[in-house]
Amino acid sequence: MLKRKIEKALSEWKEKKDHLCLIVQGPRQVGKTFSIREFAKSNYENVIEMNFVENPSFQRIFDGDLDITTILANISLYKAFGLKLVPHKTLLFFDEIQACPNARTALKFFAQDKRFDVIASGSMLGISFQKVSSYPTGYVEYLNMEPLDFEEFLWANGVSEMVIKTLKQSFDSLTPVNEAMNKKMLELFRQYLVIGGMPACVDSFVNEWNYTKVLLIQRAIVRDYKNDIAKYAVSTEKVKAKACFESVPAQLAKENKKFSYRFFDKKGRSNKYLGSLDWLLDGRIIRTCNCLSSLEPPLTAQIKEGFFKIYMADTGLLVSMLDDGTNAQIINGELGIYKGAIFENGISQMLALRGYSLYYYTRNNNLELDFVISSSGVPFLLEVKAGSKCSRSLRTILQEKPSLKGIKLTDGNIGVKDNLISLPLYMAMFL
Repeated sequence: MLKRKIEKALSEWKEKKDHLCLIVQGPRQVGKTFSIREFAKSNYENVIEMNFVENPSFQRIFDGDLDITTILANISLYKAFGLKLVPHKTLLFFDEIQACPNARTALKFFAQDKRFDVIASGSMLGISFQKVSSYPTGYVEYLNMEPLDFEEFLWANGVSEMVIKTLKQSFDSLTPVNEAMNKKMLELFRQYLVIGGMPACVDSFVNEWNYTKVLLIQRAIVRDYKNDIAKYAVSTEKVKAKACFESVPAQLAKENKKFSYRFFDKKGRSNKYLGSLDWLLDGRIIRTCNCLSSLEPPLTAQIKEGFFKIYMADTGLLVSMLDDGTNAQIINGELGIYKGAIFENGISQMLALRGYSLYYYTRNNNLELDFVISSSGVPFLLEVKAGSKCSRSLRTILQEKPSLKGIKLTDGNIGVKDNLISLPLYMAMFL
């Protein structure tokens, strides 16, 4: 069973006095249902689970009046449920809540009633785009769930907390990691790029070590995403959203990774495709990395409108969209044109799961920094390199602005020279 950080967050929600109803939201197949079920088993005497997609008849429970007395009466009509409606000892779990908008509206009344804990979950696309008569604003809490981050991937692969603590100590003190440990961690990082963080893929990998089987699972998830586009996107956006989604790998392979609508439509304009791109962003299928016009804080004030890069939210899914054999090339360090794009995508995923907003910086079309992040209001310049050399762009900026800190993420070890810190790629997990 995969250990997930959401387990702690769910426990903290339950322990809060007067907690509200909880909506766990996230992309398709990131493990929402499994994690909630495991939490429920350990924390409640009774659990009533309703999956509104698998059992559409459950939607009728919320037809008509939505007062709690009526809803509970409707639930009790189901023999298996009626015996479990014990106040203060029962969890109501509404899965795939996007398929029952009235159930989402009813969360307000459960929050006011306070006799039952309620957790709802659903894909970001469904929750965002289904019509709801009245949103339960002020009566629900939200918890986002994402693919496994690198630390969770390490747990799944049997890496002990002692090892992770040792790595963190090296990061904090900027002292090199034991070479054997560093080599193993870089190997695991490359595996993370290929496997990604989708739970079904990670679970399959750690149990069977079969890259081919993982690839089949990944490509099935990508097909599901495309089916979601067809299911949830409004008719005018379906074709455009699909075109944007399918262009991501090729966009990242370009030397200039700035997202271009003209890459797949010679007459493409932002006013034509921006809604489609927003649709994919809302569904947490992709992430944007905004271009900065300046490195002066606050970075949010320096965003260059209309200039951005797109990354897949899960790097393993990105790899699955490439040619057969790409996964083996990454593991063996033989990848050519896509190497930089895949490493960048992996670091973007690790940074985003650490809570960072993603930015990059470019100047005069001949100087570019892969990432810029803000920590406590201080900008850090990040470069992602498979080799050990520092790029001209990063050297130039650090010479011009010696007060700034540069971080070079490489397949080497820890090192410090003036205002440039070199870190192994996997240490993005600690930034």
